[in-house]
Amino acid sequence: MMDAQLLKEAEQTVTSLTRMGRTLTTAESCTGGLIAASITEIPGASRVFRYGWVTYCNEAKERLLSVPMVLVEKYTVVSEPVVLSMASGARERSGADYALAVSGNAGPTAADGEPPVGTVCIALATPTGEHAETFFFSDLSRTDFRREVVRRALSMLLRELSEPS
Repeated sequence: MMDAQLLKEAEQTVTSLTRMGRTLTTAESCTGGLIAASITEIPGASRVFRYGWVTYCNEAKERLLSVPMVLVEKYTVVSEPVVLSMASGARERSGADYALAVSGNAGPTAADGEPPVGTVCIALATPTGEHAETFFFSDLSRTDFRREVVRRALSMLLRELSEPS
């Protein structure tokens, strides 16, 4: 399941976090733990990786990460408010410096009122704030969709880590 590009970005992430003495946690829905698996594939990840939650169902998001169901009802589970809440909850519960959260629709169908297949929201919670981005990847298989989401999430974190503090 891991490809060379994904492993390269995971290695850069672990190296950067290690160099900075920072830690990471993840809260994943549509990727099913692939971000955490990518990070923990790298030797030395135990120095920087704290926790990984796979909160595939809404109940898990609420119970484990304190995502208010009112956000899901108002915005849908694939929304920036929901992933921001997931990231915030994961960071708070784990004590990590950074938290990545993802929620998306990998298909094959979308329910009425839900974002279309290929939509994903990614959030990053940091010591200084939180931000989220929404992406749309059309015509990708579930496997390729999940890999692309992991790449985008790790890229978001790597951009943050490379900015002067």
